[in-house]
Amino acid sequence: MTPTTSQAPPAVRLGLRENWPQFTLLVVVNVCVGALVGLERTTVPLLGTDVYGLTSGLAVFSFIIAFGLTKALTNLAAGALSARFRRKQLLLAGWLSGVPVPFVLAWAPSWGWIVAANVLLGLNQGLAWSMTVNMKIDLVGPARRGLATGLNEAAGYTAVGATALATGYLATGYGLRPAPELIGVVFVVAGLALALAVRDTAAHAALELAHHTTPLPTGEDTGLKATFIRTSWHHRSLRGAGQAGLVNNLNDGLTWGVFPLLFTDHGLGLAAVGLIKGLYPILWGLGQIPTGHLSDRIGRKPLIVTGMFVQAAGFVLALALLERPLPAGLLSAVALGLGTAMVYPALIASVSDHAHPAWRANALGTYRFWRDIGYAAGALLAGVLADTLGLNATVVAAAVLTAVSGLAAARWITERPAH
Repeated sequence: MTPTTSQAPPAVRLGLRENWPQFTLLVVVNVCVGALVGLERTTVPLLGTDVYGLTSGLAVFSFIIAFGLTKALTNLAAGALSARFRRKQLLLAGWLSGVPVPFVLAWAPSWGWIVAANVLLGLNQGLAWSMTVNMKIDLVGPARRGLATGLNEAAGYTAVGATALATGYLATGYGLRPAPELIGVVFVVAGLALALAVRDTAAHAALELAHHTTPLPTGEDTGLKATFIRTSWHHRSLRGAGQAGLVNNLNDGLTWGVFPLLFTDHGLGLAAVGLIKGLYPILWGLGQIPTGHLSDRIGRKPLIVTGMFVQAAGFVLALALLERPLPAGLLSAVALGLGTAMVYPALIASVSDHAHPAWRANALGTYRFWRDIGYAAGALLAGVLADTLGLNATVVAAAVLTAVSGLAAARWITERPAH
C-alpha cells in the first residue's frame, strides 16, 4: 500500500507579481472600506442643518471629530494589536464594527446617533484600512512599497469619491434619507465576505524581517511607547511625515464639513455639491497609482512638498472664483485631489522606508494616528472659525496651514533608499 503524502504548502515569496491574486483581493476589500466612509461626504453635514436643525458649525462637524478621534486611536492600537493578533483577524473585526453604520445613518432618531455611528465607522476604517495597508506592504516587500500603497489608497479613495457622487444624485431624487445611506449595506456585506477569503500575511512579514539587510540596533525598543515617541518627534523624517499627514487630513476633514455648506450657501444644489465632493477623492484615489510608482523612482520628498503646495493653491482657487461657485468648486477639487494624490502614498512609503521591519507596524500606526487626528483637528478648526469668522476665513486658514506644512516637510524629511 502506497503511503499518502501531504502536499507541501507553496513557498512564500515577496513581490507584487508573485502575490497578485491576494494583492488584488485586498484592493477590492479596500474599495469597500472606502465606499463605506464615502456615504457621509455629501449628505451628512446637510442632515445636521436641514434634518436635525443644528445651527452651530461645531455641532454640525462633531460627527467628523468623533470619526477622526476614533480612527486615529484605532490606527495607533492597530500596530500594537498586530503583534498579538493576525492581520486577518483585525480586518474582520473592522468589518464587524461597520455593520450597523448604514442603518444608523438612514434612520437615526437624533444627531447623537449619527455621532455614535461615526465612532463605529472610525473603528471600521482604522482596523480595516490599516490592515489592507500592512498586508499589501507585507506581500510586495521593499522594492514596490510606493506602488503598493498607491494602489491601496487609490482603490479606497476612488471608492470614497464615487460613493459621494452617487449619494449626491440619490439625495437629489429621493431626499437626504434613507436611500443614499442604504447603498452602504452592499459595501458592508461585500467587504465582510471578501475579508473572510483573504489569507494572512504573517509569513511574508517574517520573510522580509529574516532577509533585512540592516540589523536592529542592540537594545532598540520596538514597543508601542518607544516607537510612538521615536516616530512622533525624535526621528526627523518621521516627524516631518507625521505633521504633513496631519495637515493633509485636516484639509480633508475641513472640506468634508465646510464645502457642502459653503457651496449650497452660494446656490449650488445637492447634485453639484456631490460632484465637487466626489471629484476630490476620485482624483486623490486614481492619482495615487502613478504618484506611488513615481515615488519609487524619484523619491518621496519631491512629491510630498509639491503636493502640499498644490493643496494650498486649491483652497485659494475656491475663494478666488467663488462668484462662480461651480467652476470654483471643481477647480478647487482638482487641485486638492491631485495635491493629495502626490502626498498620500509618498508619506506612507517614506515612513516604511525609515522604519525597521521589527517596529514598522507601530511606526505606521503612529503615523496614521497623527494623520487621522487631522480629521478631528480640521473639523474642530472649521467649527470654531466658521462660528466666529465665517466659512471663508476657515478656507483661508487651511491654505496658510497647508503651505506652512509644506515648508516643514521640506526642512525635515530626508530620502532613504528602501531596505
